[in-house]
Amino acid sequence: MEIVFLLEQILNGLLIGAYYLLIALGLSLIFSLGGIVNLAHGAFYAIGAYLAVALAPHIGFGGAFVAAPVLVAILGLLIERFLLRRFYRADPILSLLLTFGLAMVAEQTLRMVFGAPPLPFAIPRMLAGQVMMGEFIFSFYRLMILGVAVLCVAGLWFLLQRTHFGRVVRAGVQNPDMVGALGISLRPYMSAVVAIAVGLAALAGVMLAPVTGVHPAMGAEILTFAFVVVVIGGLGSFWGVVLAALIVGVVRGIAAFYFPPATEASVYLLMLLVLLLRPRGLFGERIAKFE
Repeated sequence: MEIVFLLEQILNGLLIGAYYLLIALGLSLIFSLGGIVNLAHGAFYAIGAYLAVALAPHIGFGGAFVAAPVLVAILGLLIERFLLRRFYRADPILSLLLTFGLAMVAEQTLRMVFGAPPLPFAIPRMLAGQVMMGEFIFSFYRLMILGVAVLCVAGLWFLLQRTHFGRVVRAGVQNPDMVGALGISLRPYMSAVVAIAVGLAALAGVMLAPVTGVHPAMGAEILTFAFVVVVIGGLGSFWGVVLAALIVGVVRGIAAFYFPPATEASVYLLMLLVLLLRPRGLFGERIAKFE
């Protein structure tokens, strides 16, 4: 029985790691191609959740599941076009200040429009229920979230590794000046990367809304852990972020089983350990100053 409960906790940890992953991949993509550390990324996660709450009564959960990420991706395109694009070659501190301000504006706007108290958002009936295998019991909806996260990672990997779009993006990350010399503008590719990144964040918000609840500060709360995943995996590393999210999920699950008060602290301790042994992260580029 103890082993079964431990397995359940690890799966719960992997669930949390899955939505950290969807947000962290977007953070890593935007930083890799545009050089911008997007502190507003958590706000898109929160906006996606609130849009799902607002749209679900009219078009159902399935409609909101599709519409909310698409609408947030369009919002991301507009922000990239009129704000972020001005800061790709500027001092990084300016983009930090800009995205921090965007995050504050988004949070306060959600608070004014929807109110400060958390909003309930129930799991749809068709996805309710439990998966039972002997003594093992797990929510069907949570398994669905894990499955969607796997599909998103696989789809993003295919897009970056097996398409012309992905080849240009990877070349732009490695040597943007060479890409420019070949007559290829990275601006439309950066716009697409931002749209994909914020759409994934919104998708995470839609899926987690019935599990964690919806409140204005949810974006700020999730962003810290997403950054931890990116730091552990290594800035700019796709598989580093994926592996880091899995490790963070397993560590959280084990900590929740053996010592629940240290569940969140275990993630920061893991980051400290990784940075002590490997300052660049698991798959990040070598930092000669520290290694």
